[in-house]
Amino acid sequence: MRAVVVVASRHGGTREIGEVIASTLAEVGIESDVRSPDDEFDLEPYDVVVVGSPIYTGRWLPEAREYVDANVEALRARKVWLFSSGLSDAPAKASNRPAETQERLGLVGAVAHRHFSGRLDLNVLNFAERAIIAAARGKQGDRRDMDAVRAWARDVAARVGASA
Repeated sequence: MRAVVVVASRHGGTREIGEVIASTLAEVGIESDVRSPDDEFDLEPYDVVVVGSPIYTGRWLPEAREYVDANVEALRARKVWLFSSGLSDAPAKASNRPAETQERLGLVGAVAHRHFSGRLDLNVLNFAERAIIAAARGKQGDRRDMDAVRAWARDVAARVGASA
């Protein structure tokens, strides 16, 4: 069984979450690759696809949205999970999830979506990003819980029949 984790990331924090997902899947016997949505690659060899993006101003990054939209048929033929990362621990309620995740869950028949807390490093942000963070009262820090990421990846593995 093979999996690909397709992850958009502006400053590397969400990519690191994707790498932890892939390495956890590999630990239980699922050969796993990590790709950017901008990479050109064929989904044919993959049985499982995990697509992730950070949330910026309530939305997935454009490259993540465009990747899913451009690959609907290929994704529908596979087992798909979605994940997001952002400043909050989780949306307050399901109706507050970014529209991309709600729409794309159904669009590709994804099994589930999971939101993870992210990392905010003000030193890597451009002026516009810093202004948005200041308006949102975002606080610098790494709130990623990699144990939760690993647990979620083990659940994905178990749901496709790998022994976690």
